[in-house]
Amino acid sequence: MNVLLYSLWIQSTMELNFVKNEEFAKSLDKDDSLSKYRDYFFIPKQDQKEVIYFNGNSLGLQPKSVRKLIDKEIDDWKDLGSSGYFMTDTPWVTYHESLIEPMARLVGAKPIEVVIMNTLTVNLHFLMISFYRPTEKRHKILIEYSSFPSDQYAIKSQLKYHGYDPSESLIMLKPRVGEELVREDDVQDIINTQGDSIALILIGNPNYFNGQVYNIEKITKWGHNKGCVVGFNLAHGVGNLKLELHDWDVDFAIWCSYKYLNSGPGGLSGCFINERYANDPDLPKFTGWWGNKLSSRMLMKDDIEISEGATGWQTSNHPIFSLIPIKSSLEIFDDVGIDKLREKSILMTKYLYFLLESISDITIITPNDEEQRGCQLSLVIHKHGKSIQENLVLNGVVCDWREPNVIRIAPAPIYNSYHECWKFVQILQNLLD
Repeated sequence: MNVLLYSLWIQSTMELNFVKNEEFAKSLDKDDSLSKYRDYFFIPKQDQKEVIYFNGNSLGLQPKSVRKLIDKEIDDWKDLGSSGYFMTDTPWVTYHESLIEPMARLVGAKPIEVVIMNTLTVNLHFLMISFYRPTEKRHKILIEYSSFPSDQYAIKSQLKYHGYDPSESLIMLKPRVGEELVREDDVQDIINTQGDSIALILIGNPNYFNGQVYNIEKITKWGHNKGCVVGFNLAHGVGNLKLELHDWDVDFAIWCSYKYLNSGPGGLSGCFINERYANDPDLPKFTGWWGNKLSSRMLMKDDIEISEGATGWQTSNHPIFSLIPIKSSLEIFDDVGIDKLREKSILMTKYLYFLLESISDITIITPNDEEQRGCQLSLVIHKHGKSIQENLVLNGVVCDWREPNVIRIAPAPIYNSYHECWKFVQILQNLLD
C-alpha cells in the first residue's frame, strides 16, 4: 500500500479492504507521507505518555514554531517600543497583510476577499450589519438546526434589533422525524418555497454537533436564484474541508482560527467577502481607523478613505501576538497543501468509521458519505455516555461531550495517526464492555 494507491482509490471510489488489527494501522502510518508533520506540533502528555488528541474540532494543538516567532516580536517590543510598528523586519502596521495570501489559498479566495480581524461572533455581527438588510417582504433568516448556540444568540439578537420576532422570522433546517441529518432535497425545497421571504441564508458548515457537511456550492446557487444573500460560518470547515469560496460565489463567510488552524485559545477570526462588494458604496458597514487605506491611515483625517475589499471591514489595530500563531500554522498548511490533508482526512475518517461501526453500544450520527463530513465523527453513546467520555479522558483520549448523549472525536490529519484511531477504538470498546 502507498499514498498513490490511496489517491487512486479515493478518486475512483473503489473499496479499500481495511483490517481490524494493529499491524494494519501501523502500515497505514508507515505509508503516510504526511506523518512527519506530527512533529511540527506539541502533543500533550498524560502520565509521561502522549495523549490521543481527538479534540482539534474544539482547540487545535500548538505549532512548535510559535514560540520563536513570539520571542522575536517580544524582543522587538522591548528594543523598539512603538517604533516596532514601522522598523522591524515584519512591521506591525502591516503584519496582518502577510497572512492574507496564505489564508486566501486555504479557503479558495482572492486576496482582496480575505481579512483576519476580531473574533468569530464579533465578525458575525459585523457582517450581518452589511449583509442582513431586511425589508417588509424579505426579512427571514435561514439557519441549520442544532447550530452553535453563539450563532443563534447573535442571529436572534440581530432579528430583534431590526424589529422582528425570531419565532416568526427565523427558519431552521431540520431533519425529518426519526432522522438525524438534514436531507439535501429538503434544503432545496425550503429555499424554493420560502426563498422570496428569506433575506439571508447563514449556515454553519460542518454542523458543530453532528459533523454534517452541507453543499456550499449548491446552497449558494439555490439561494441566489431566489434573491437571497448567502453566507456560511466555517468555524469547523477551514483547515478541514477543501473550499472554493470565490468560485462557489458565496457572498460572505466567517471562521475562527483556534480549531483546525491551531492559533490558540480565543484566536482571531477570518472573513471572506466576495470581491463584488469590494467597492460597493451602498453597502453599510461599521468602520474604524484600521479600515482606512494604509496610505492615509496615519494622517488622521476626519473622513475615512475605505480600503478596497475585505480589509475595509477592519476597525481596530491588530493584536500582533494573536496573529503570530496563525502565521505559524498557515506556514505549515501552505507546506502540506489542503488537497493532501483532505485526502488523508477522508481515508483516516473512513478507517475510523470502519473500526467503530461494528460496536453495538454506539451510533455514528455523522454521515457515512465522505462528501458530507469532515474529520469529525459524532458518536451517540446509548448508556452511561458522560461516564464513558470521562473515562476516555482518564485513559489518555482527549475528546469532548455534548448533551444529551454525544461524544465528538476529530482525528486531525495534520497531526493525528491511523494507529491512534486503532488505539482509541480499543480503549472505547474496553470501556463499553
